[in-house]
Amino acid sequence: MIELETLAAFERHLHAGLPLSHVVIQGLDLRRYTRELSTLELVGTVFLGCELEKEALSAALAHGALVFPPLSGLPYQPYRGSLYSPEELYAGFDPSRPETYADTPDARVYAHWAAHGRGNAPTLLETLSQRLHDHAVTDAMEDLLLAEGGKRKVVAIMGGHSMKRGQPDYRSVAMLARELSRQGFFMVSGGGPGAMEATHVGAWFARRTEAELDAGLALLAQAPSYTDREWLSRAFDVRRAFPLRDEDRPWCDSLGIPTWHYGHEPPNPFATHIAKYFANSVREDGLLTIARGGIVYAPGSAGTIQEIFQDACQNHYNSVGVISPMIFLGTEFWTRTRPVYPLLAQLAQGQEYARHLMLTDSQEEVVQALVAYDRARVLPG
Repeated sequence: MIELETLAAFERHLHAGLPLSHVVIQGLDLRRYTRELSTLELVGTVFLGCELEKEALSAALAHGALVFPPLSGLPYQPYRGSLYSPEELYAGFDPSRPETYADTPDARVYAHWAAHGRGNAPTLLETLSQRLHDHAVTDAMEDLLLAEGGKRKVVAIMGGHSMKRGQPDYRSVAMLARELSRQGFFMVSGGGPGAMEATHVGAWFARRTEAELDAGLALLAQAPSYTDREWLSRAFDVRRAFPLRDEDRPWCDSLGIPTWHYGHEPPNPFATHIAKYFANSVREDGLLTIARGGIVYAPGSAGTIQEIFQDACQNHYNSVGVISPMIFLGTEFWTRTRPVYPLLAQLAQGQEYARHLMLTDSQEEVVQALVAYDRARVLPG
């Protein structure tokens, strides 16, 4: 079915004389289109959270259209038609006054979620609103990934949220993401702080020099942890000092996939696209599924290890239709500090994904492996 998610798309559809039958119209204010809606055939049309005047609503129902009414009293749009951006989530934030984060849409949604049962919403309507929202975010994310003919080469970097700015590991992740972006990969992460932030910082600086990246990292290191009062402010300082330019797109674009389940961790302000979810389980499974170009595992703790074995399960049973690389950055960490790799290598014996496992300390080897995998995927036969 055709989906119309912006007023511009709706108007183009009308002006082209195309029918609205069996079209999905999502989250639009259509109150000034009453005349058109009252005279057109609306059989099978689906209105998701649209604003309709009484006459248009009556016509829609009379034609057998399916109308899902807007849901009021929420600080978010359950039927949104696009992903978030840092500018939307952080609207109203003043870097000179870090306390203004509490007034941003992101903080207000988190406060609402926390006040309404967190992961256990007290009412069916609240649960339904969250599920509708998450479905809309997934739909918008799929639209993003299908852009350019579905040719985005998605690679994810996973790692700990406690990785601090200024640490060698943080710079290593940023440098790796920068080089992968320069190679044409579309970088994705869990959208939070630590290694996730470093991923998007690297993508942000893909078209800038290493010296500029180091200058940005030095600014960020003034507030190393996401628990620091100035953490978000320093990020906005870097965004202001090194803004994205027209020629930086699409090289510097990246996708963060955070969750209000961890709402005490602000979403990454360097991700140009943000798919933020209420349901952490949906978010994690989706993140692993879309990373068809491979996943790099930087040092992390329980959450990262959970993602490793969830990814391994997808590869082991080929449950998403592709077996992709699992690359572990940090030999000492993944064999001694968190000895996950030996177990995974044993589990993979005799399985196809065994040849896509890698343990290395070399960023160059990571890039070479992912480029080789990508080239092998596009070769005929």
